[in-house]
Amino acid sequence: MFTELDFHLFNEGTHFEIYEKMGAHPCVVDGIFGVNFTVWAPNANEVSVVGDFNDWNGMSHPMHKIYEEGIYELFIPDLKAGDLYKYYIKTNDGRNLYKADPYANGSQLRPETASMVVDLNGYEWKDEKWLDECSKKTHTEEPMFIYEVHLGSWQKKDEYNNNGFYTYRELAPILCGYVMEMGYTHIEIIGLMEYPFDGSWGYQVTGYFAPTKRYGDAKDFMYFVDYMHQNGIGVLLDWVPAHFPRDGHGLANFDGSCVYEYADPKKGEHPEWGTKVFDYSKPQVCNFLIGSALFWVEKFHLDGLRVDAVASMLYLDYGRKPGQWVPNCYGGNGNLEAMAFLKRLNQVMYDRNRRAIVIAEESTAWPKISGEVGDEESMGFTFKWNMGWMHDFLDYMKLDPYFRQYDHNKMTFSIMYAYSERFILVLSHDEVVHLKASMINKMPGIFEDKFANLKLAYAFMLGHPGKKLLFMGQEFAQLSEWNEKRSLEWYLLNEPLHEDMQSFVKQLLAIYKDNKALYEADIYEDGFKWIDANDANRSIFSFIRYDKEKKESLVFVLNFTPVTREGYECAVEKDGVYKVILTENNGEYGEQLISKNQKISFDLPGYGIRVLKFLENVPK
Repeated sequence: MFTELDFHLFNEGTHFEIYEKMGAHPCVVDGIFGVNFTVWAPNANEVSVVGDFNDWNGMSHPMHKIYEEGIYELFIPDLKAGDLYKYYIKTNDGRNLYKADPYANGSQLRPETASMVVDLNGYEWKDEKWLDECSKKTHTEEPMFIYEVHLGSWQKKDEYNNNGFYTYRELAPILCGYVMEMGYTHIEIIGLMEYPFDGSWGYQVTGYFAPTKRYGDAKDFMYFVDYMHQNGIGVLLDWVPAHFPRDGHGLANFDGSCVYEYADPKKGEHPEWGTKVFDYSKPQVCNFLIGSALFWVEKFHLDGLRVDAVASMLYLDYGRKPGQWVPNCYGGNGNLEAMAFLKRLNQVMYDRNRRAIVIAEESTAWPKISGEVGDEESMGFTFKWNMGWMHDFLDYMKLDPYFRQYDHNKMTFSIMYAYSERFILVLSHDEVVHLKASMINKMPGIFEDKFANLKLAYAFMLGHPGKKLLFMGQEFAQLSEWNEKRSLEWYLLNEPLHEDMQSFVKQLLAIYKDNKALYEADIYEDGFKWIDANDANRSIFSFIRYDKEKKESLVFVLNFTPVTREGYECAVEKDGVYKVILTENNGEYGEQLISKNQKISFDLPGYGIRVLKFLENVPK
């Protein structure tokens, strides 16, 4: 099954459909139905396939070493989808290991760790129209407001059962209906690739080619994605090529040696996380990772990947003290192999799946993470999370309104670098865990003031250049920090302030999608202009957003103190009729204002929000 060409491409790192050959695949050989197993274990002494079918006997089904570089293969008749298996590996130093299949398409539900034979063929997709439309879009000029979601804790079927999850098929209409009603354009799923420990949220992966069994099997997840696409919702996936856990059944020391990780612990281990680092110098390891990325996009029709912890890949000294890391050949702290891998990943994804986006979660100021694929100075990511904006923004929002005047620049500084990357503004799960407080409880003031401040925060985020992301629960001001073990606090929607917040966010999303000025020119400097960036004493920010051709404009005026400003005058570029399309009070908008002498006057309440849309010139 594994041919000379397969062998050549894999060792070269260019076998982009390696998932079709490695792993366990139901097939027919000489008229006999069974499963073909292929695994890479370059330093093993012997490898066997074990499972229920042979009572997990390591002597029963030895694999054939078809290439000296460690490719093992075996066809076993009469096995079928659903059968459990592992690889029994005898190491060169005499140990016996039971390893899950790195290329498995399914596994047992944790805490069990066996791989499962899966047949990915036979699902009939119905999203051709969606895929065709996406392939024609310019991603940077399209609306993108992402709902980051953890499927197991968005809603649970049985709150008191550790495994009381909805399945992918059950979740599809419930989650899709909610996302459509709210107005999000995409969902981003965290914790989807198979992982053993719930508390890792899916960021310590053991199954890079398997959707987690917690919610069903591979075809159930295909149905989930298909359902979303048929209803106009994009699906993004958190993908983790930076590191992997030490679990005994996983990739770590796979054949008794460092197969997938760097052998040098100064490169191959994250001291802060207790995890292993992929060895990006090996073409076979890079092939494994790029194959995984392509697998999710090509087999499951995903619309893109958000690449986790990119900074930890780029810096050799990430999380390490002096003496704990090895400089590169130029004496610097950049991981040249990881850089080459990321550029290659983005190039291959672009060449094969132009409709797919690749997003970097990169927490430093490393230059040109995003940009055009093929640009030698750029990593080639479609977008980058704007972590700098997020930190400054939240620091400002936490302040008592009186003291905001002294930190006014925290809200204006981000515009200085807003066009250095193709940014996504994010308020992610990381900001509402580990005692950081929920979004509503970050806000200052008494209870009602907290809600007013959070509305202001979301309105400012709406107007700031960049695509957007909110984590689930933030849209209705969940009170508690996120907990992966239980559902969101949906009961809060029985309270007027929480219901009002959800309604406000829904209104924001509608305005966002209805106005090209809020997304079409995100990466162009002339898509944004300050009206007054320096009104620190009153803590008022005013600015204009434009569409790409400057045919449409929106004026934002945001008051970050509780002090009402009667007769507030705002400069505008042209006289005419302006419609108020957003205020701090849901439903109280639609008023028309007329500007004179390039000024428009109105009362601006405490914590007031005014978004104005130019309609027409003043009639003569």
